[in-house]
Amino acid sequence: MPSLELAPCPVCGANDHAVVADADDIRHEVELLWEYHRPRLRPGTPPERLADRVAFSQHPPLNVVRCTRCGLVYRNPRERAFELRATYEHDSPDTALLESLFHNQRRAFRAQARRLTRALGHTGRGVEIGSYVGAFLDAARAEGWTFEGLDINSCLVSFARQRGLQATLGDITSLDGTTRYDAVAIWNTFEQLPDPRDAVRRAHDALRDGGVLAIRVPNGDFYAALRPHLSGPAARIARALLAQNNLLTFPYRHGFTELSLRTLLERAGFTVVSTRGDPLVPTSDEWTRDWAVVEERVVKSVLRPLGRIGVRPWIEVVALRKQKAESRKQ
Repeated sequence: MPSLELAPCPVCGANDHAVVADADDIRHEVELLWEYHRPRLRPGTPPERLADRVAFSQHPPLNVVRCTRCGLVYRNPRERAFELRATYEHDSPDTALLESLFHNQRRAFRAQARRLTRALGHTGRGVEIGSYVGAFLDAARAEGWTFEGLDINSCLVSFARQRGLQATLGDITSLDGTTRYDAVAIWNTFEQLPDPRDAVRRAHDALRDGGVLAIRVPNGDFYAALRPHLSGPAARIARALLAQNNLLTFPYRHGFTELSLRTLLERAGFTVVSTRGDPLVPTSDEWTRDWAVVEERVVKSVLRPLGRIGVRPWIEVVALRKQKAESRKQ
C-alpha cells in the first residue's frame, strides 16, 4: 500500500469538500465491478487481460471527495507524486494486450484528430503527453499531423517506436520551453497527473499563440451522480454505466467537471472553445464474450448522443492559447 497525503483541491486550492465515497463504499464498488465483468469474460482469461477493466494501475482510493468550490472530484488522501510516477514507470503490459489496445483506440482517435484540425483550422506540429501505445500518434499521422509523444514508461515508448511513431521517454516537464507546438494533446492521462495546474501552465508555454490544447478526462459529476444509485431500483443501470466507462471504483486521481476544467484553463490563459461528452473508448477484446461485445457497443452508442444533453461519462475540452494582444486586455 503506498503512503498517502491529505491535500487541498489541486485545481482551486480550497480545503472544503464533501465525501462522495468512503472506504466501505469503494470496497463495495470493487465487488460490484468483479461481479459485473465476470460473466462477460471468457473462461481462462489471462490475469494480464483484466487490466483497465477490473484491475487498474493504482490501488482503490480510501476516500473520494468533491471540492465545494469548483466541483472537482478527487482522492483525498492521495498517493504521493513520486509513488504515482513509479506506478506507471515500471508497469510492463503484455504485448498482446498492447496490440489490442492500439487497434481499439486508434479507431476512436481518428475522430479526435479531426476535431483538432477543425479547432486549429489546419494540421501542424503537436505533442501528446502520455502517448501510451501510440494509437493517437498513428491516427494523427493519418490525418496529416506531425505528432510526437512523451511517456514515462519505456515499454510503451518502445512499442510505439516499433510502429514507426515518434515517441520519447519523458513527461510534460521534459518540454524544453523553446519549441512551440500547434497542439498539445493529453488524452486519458491528465486525470492521473500529480499537479494539473503546473501541467496546464507548461502546456501553455509549449504552444504558439492561438495553439490548441485538447484534454480528455473522466467526468467527476457523472460518477458522483450515479454512485448513490448503486443500491435501489436503478442499481443495474448505474453499475453498467459506471463499469462500462471505467468509473466504478474511481481508479483515477481526479474526476474533473466542466466547471473545474474551465476554471483551470482560463486561469492559465486559455479560452475554452468546445466541450463535448463521450463514453470511454472500447475495451472489449478476444477474451470478451460475443454478447458482451455487442452489449458494450449498444451502451456506448446510446451514450454518445446523450452527451449533447449533459450525460457525459468522459469530457473532452478543446482550448486555445490566447493571442498576446488579447491577453494584455484581460
